[in-house]
Amino acid sequence: MRDSGATTVAPARPTDSGGGRRSRGFGLATAVTLVMGNIIGGGIFTLPAAVAPYGTVSLLAFAVLTLGAVALALLFGRLAERSPVTGGLYVYPRDAFGRFAGFLSAWSYWTMTWASNAALAVAAVGYVDVLVPLHGNAAAQASVALACLWLPTLAHLAGARSVGVVQIVSTVLKFVPLLLVAVGGLFFVRAENFGSFDATGEGWPGALSASAALLLYSYLGVESAAMSAGEVRDPRRNVRRASVLGTVASAVVYLLGIVSVFGVVPHDRLVGSSAPFADAVNTMIGGSAGGVAVAMAAVVSIVGALNGWILMSGQMSYAAALDGLFPAAFARRRRDVPRFGVLVSVLLASAMIVLNYVGGAATVFQSLVLVTSFTAAVPYLLSAAAQLRWLLAGSRARVRPLRLGRDLLVAGVSFGFSLWLIAGAGQAAVYQGTLLLFAGVLVYAWLAGRGSGHLPGRDEPAGDAEAAPLAEAAGDAQPAAVNEEPAPALSGTRDR
Repeated sequence: MRDSGATTVAPARPTDSGGGRRSRGFGLATAVTLVMGNIIGGGIFTLPAAVAPYGTVSLLAFAVLTLGAVALALLFGRLAERSPVTGGLYVYPRDAFGRFAGFLSAWSYWTMTWASNAALAVAAVGYVDVLVPLHGNAAAQASVALACLWLPTLAHLAGARSVGVVQIVSTVLKFVPLLLVAVGGLFFVRAENFGSFDATGEGWPGALSASAALLLYSYLGVESAAMSAGEVRDPRRNVRRASVLGTVASAVVYLLGIVSVFGVVPHDRLVGSSAPFADAVNTMIGGSAGGVAVAMAAVVSIVGALNGWILMSGQMSYAAALDGLFPAAFARRRRDVPRFGVLVSVLLASAMIVLNYVGGAATVFQSLVLVTSFTAAVPYLLSAAAQLRWLLAGSRARVRPLRLGRDLLVAGVSFGFSLWLIAGAGQAAVYQGTLLLFAGVLVYAWLAGRGSGHLPGRDEPAGDAEAAPLAEAAGDAQPAAVNEEPAPALSGTRDR
């Protein structure tokens, strides 16, 4: 696979409990940077303005969201202890509940990747507008979003090896404006700029849920180490550590950045801003030169994020196809790129961009982010349910009550947190997300009817799901082996 800086896929082999049957790719430090690199991405450049209409309650929502993200990190760490294989979010539901649950999780996560690409492309529009004024023209804005989406796509379809350079440059440029505003902005914070606690005037609980659903977009990637568990050395220890450390470190960067933007840019300006970091730098140093430089860095960073996530979308469907959960066409590769999966995902993202602009959505970015948050929360919820199922099933002969209680608490909080985010996404996002989710049922029925490859629903969940769960809670050093068939591997980095 070419070095693109994006997720790569290769068939994974089963691993023994000690991880000794195959060489692992990277250790704890790399896994932490993987999680941080995936969490901190292009969305941060637009999110402060997206949540500003809710008021400073969004800062409280961020704190609550961080606690929920840490719970998810702990959850994925425990799940990786039981199933130290690559595939993560669709492997756990598949092993716990069967292939249909695995398919729903894979389908929802794949939907999240291309819906998120649509949101990222729209996020770039605000910063392009700083460089080349678009004057609020919806057709021009949609054209810019589609151009940002298709430029890296064409590079992938051509098998261009230079996209790896784009990934490296975009990663460096991503942190320049973030650190400039997150650290330097603290010296320019003014209390009167923050605005009211509940700017909606409709009650802070609703504003808290709504802003949290938007902010979830900033934490997509918390599952990165679990998704790549098959490539991590000593995954039963390092996946949990990397997930928690990467999430906490990312939260610090995010919090400093959001607080600085809130405190530097007056609230009434921030609500209408399409390039909040550029506006913050302009306010800090005066003039517009700084904002233009930040806008250029942001556009390159967002295109770089799209570079990684476009390939991630193709790789996710490719991995699911290898496992018999997606149609076989998604498993086709050319020049090391799953071209069919890439093309389908980008066409769907393009359609979503066009439909949102044609529909006259006043806040296209927010609309796309909420759909993304819904489709991401579904596999999170299914993974938490899988852990609850494993903990509550099987023999209770050797239970350690303290560990069992801790694991039940983490799984229960993760489940409730995911459900809360789904509810907070709002009726429109839940409606659209549910339609997208259940459209996949038709694909599943078609796969089952054709009976090709792995017949969906006929294979039993891998491993001894009945005996293992509470043995783990009892501190058993050898969790049950799972995923006895080779599973596709997802590894590498991806930007959000």
